[in-house]
Amino acid sequence: MKILFILSRFPYPLEKGDKLRAYHQIKNLSLRHEVILFTLTDTRPAKDAIEHIKGMCSRVEIYELSKPVIAANLCRSIFSKLPLQVGYFYSAAAQRRLNRLIAEQKPEHIFCQLIRTAEYAKHYKNIAATLDYMDVFSKGVQRRMATAPFFARPLYKLEYKRLAEYEKKIFSYFKNTIIISGQDRDLMKVSEKNKITVISNGVDTDYFKPVNEKKDFDILFNGNMNYPPNIESAEFLVYKILPLVQKKHPGVKTLISGIHPAKRILALSSENVKVSGWVSDIRANFARSKMLVAPMFLSIGLQNKLLEAMSMQIPCITSTLANNALKAEDGKSILVADTPEQYAKHIILLLDNEKRAGEIAMNGYNYVRENYSWQKETEKLEKLLLAKV
Repeated sequence: MKILFILSRFPYPLEKGDKLRAYHQIKNLSLRHEVILFTLTDTRPAKDAIEHIKGMCSRVEIYELSKPVIAANLCRSIFSKLPLQVGYFYSAAAQRRLNRLIAEQKPEHIFCQLIRTAEYAKHYKNIAATLDYMDVFSKGVQRRMATAPFFARPLYKLEYKRLAEYEKKIFSYFKNTIIISGQDRDLMKVSEKNKITVISNGVDTDYFKPVNEKKDFDILFNGNMNYPPNIESAEFLVYKILPLVQKKHPGVKTLISGIHPAKRILALSSENVKVSGWVSDIRANFARSKMLVAPMFLSIGLQNKLLEAMSMQIPCITSTLANNALKAEDGKSILVADTPEQYAKHIILLLDNEKRAGEIAMNGYNYVRENYSWQKETEKLEKLLLAKV
């Protein structure tokens, strides 16, 4: 089958969750199918990144969105009633480029990642198409509304309403719709949500594997550090949780790692809190940390940071919300907390009890290896794409 992927970001390097998901789907599908890639980007990918992706695709078409074009797109979306998340990425010039590519390549299936790209494919009635919602964007915006500055809340409210309506409306344009977790599917305001197929993420267990390294840090928080849910989680860790842990362990050391640290993240740096920014190999930071703590309260979807840490036998502590998507057994494969006191109690337990930390780490390792395989999840996707009905 000839499959056309439409992405809102170039899928390499793998510093963001949507890139990671698209990369592994393309990598696995390209073993048995011809994959064509049409990708938007607001930053020109490096030459070696482009060459890497070309090794998996028969054709790679990159459309760069300039800042003036993005500004014009956002202005148009305000008056067109499109969500800003969608309007930001939709360009008439990009649509014309895509139309030419489709006419030339004649794909048998179109795969759109995120509702950001749905406008580009929704009118191709003669080509089967799949939409990967990935996450429930509307719910993420709704959760952020409560903590947004008062002057920004009307905009968040408007975006939430538009996203919820768009997520519901766009469903009928696609033969298949998929999503990252059952929790996210249940949050969709679609009447036939049972028709949305759960295709989870996986973890590359050959890449993320246990490594024996000196533990320079007690706690690791990792992610895109310009992403609001990660920013708020890191602040919650430093300002709310660490003071409680420091009563028992005053010298506890924390590493905050991830691309594009915002000013609020840089402000967390101190004698015992290091902000590393982007690192070329995140495995080094996992290996040199005793545990991963991910107090995610606003995020949606499945946390790749948890899968990767568990695959490296790093014990993890996270929120009920994050674990609802992961479905690991609390107290066995992971530790779940929601208040600063609960997080502090779990952190102290892992610091004081090396045997218990090792048990959590091993059980988590076994759990992700058994349940989160990119190959198995892409096989589910492949069956969906090949289905005739």
